Amino acid sequence: MAASHATAGGRSNRAVLLTVTCLGQFMVLLDNTIVGAALPDMQHRLHTELTGLQWIVDAYVLLVAMLLLSGGVFADRFGRKRVYLTGVAVFTAASLLCSLAPSLGWLVAGRVLQGIGAAALSPASLALLAAAHPVPQERVKAIGLWAGFSGIGLAAGPVAGGVLTEAFGWPAIFVVNVPVGVILLLAGLRHLGESRNPSAPAIDIPGTVLSVLAVGAMTYGLIEGGARGWTSPVILGSFAAAVLLLAGFVAVEARRSAPMLPLRLFQRRLFTVSNTAMVVVGFALMGSSFFFSQFFVYVQGSSILRAGLQTLPVSLAMVIVSPYAGRLAARYGFRIVVTTGLALAGLGLLALGMVHADTGYWNVWWRLGLAGTGFALTMSPLTGAAIQAVSPQEGGLASGISSTTRQIGAVLGVALLGAVVRTRQSGGASLETGLDSAFLAAGTVTVATAVVTGLWLTRSEPVEGSAAARRLAGPDAVITSKKAPVNGR
Repeated sequence: MAASHATAGGRSNRAVLLTVTCLGQFMVLLDNTIVGAALPDMQHRLHTELTGLQWIVDAYVLLVAMLLLSGGVFADRFGRKRVYLTGVAVFTAASLLCSLAPSLGWLVAGRVLQGIGAAALSPASLALLAAAHPVPQERVKAIGLWAGFSGIGLAAGPVAGGVLTEAFGWPAIFVVNVPVGVILLLAGLRHLGESRNPSAPAIDIPGTVLSVLAVGAMTYGLIEGGARGWTSPVILGSFAAAVLLLAGFVAVEARRSAPMLPLRLFQRRLFTVSNTAMVVVGFALMGSSFFFSQFFVYVQGSSILRAGLQTLPVSLAMVIVSPYAGRLAARYGFRIVVTTGLALAGLGLLALGMVHADTGYWNVWWRLGLAGTGFALTMSPLTGAAIQAVSPQEGGLASGISSTTRQIGAVLGVALLGAVVRTRQSGGASLETGLDSAFLAAGTVTVATAVVTGLWLTRSEPVEGSAAARRLAGPDAVITSKKAPVNGR
């Protein structure tokens, strides 16, 4: 009897842990897509231009991109419960700050803090799940639910953002995080158990700082270049600083015994090509998604709510197709699936570049769905290819790097495609023409990358028996970008 009660209690605790960690990840993924629906309202109420909107998005994505690997190490080293709850607290407080922000500057500051919180919360949530489910089959099921919540958050963002913004204004998309965060903190303090990895590597503080500063300087130059002039001293100085900081980062990482980014991994073609393609996926997906709501609102005259609903085919296609991408890669090989996915995504974006103000939605939704389907086919297989390129002991690191490269691509996508739109407008073109140019640019880069991966991605046979195949074919393949930093540790 006592044993049965203990077993029931253990299952109950694991159920609470699963709920707490999944809800935290849901909140992070929801915040990735909910902001896009509110951008037109932010632009109107904050009296900002395109540059301001770019900072609202990139301030968050930049910090997540550059701190995600360190967040996983922090969780393993200092305690997964502690880091998870700290991330929830920071994310919740930052969400409150964002909702109360009286100006663009305060909102961007809040988004920076949100990114820091998310970079701690997300990898720690998966580490907690993995530690609480030592049996492989149970772990796969738990991670599958975790990934499923991620997909729901991704899909719910545009609709939730449209509803909340239409009813209450853009601050509501951040207010919604506050009660969820409070519940997570209270439940986590009471029910989560602490765990650590005593053999976790030392934290690479110099590498982390240099990487944040390098990508931040490059982002500043790309976003502000259209407003200040591409040849202005400030912009040229920011690009020069980015190059110097990047060189410093490479030098530091080459000399460290336990670097956050082992440069030797890039000597392997499969690893290099897969991560390069992942940069393009982040670039094209996030860069184009940044403009979806703006296109429907400003070019086609939709309401914010309707625009949120109109962008839904992208996220729905990704949620539906993603679970099958890994299985297809396990059966047909990485190169075929990735090349096909990139080609479909690129064609979808090129088709979106031909949409105009008077194009009916019946002739638009399939273009969004095609792009979403293509991106869904690429992310899990690209992560799987990166994992297959390294030793089993480095699988978690490889998947974390894959996640980071996608986030870096997202930062650059918002910055570069925004620069395309701004440059076209400064030359006298309309917003519609500028947005079409951005979609065409994203599509061209994606199709070109499909050609490169078709030629250079190492031919891989079906890998049913390998660890990479099991990771890809399992239910945890829905969202790889956030689970990566801690898998395999």
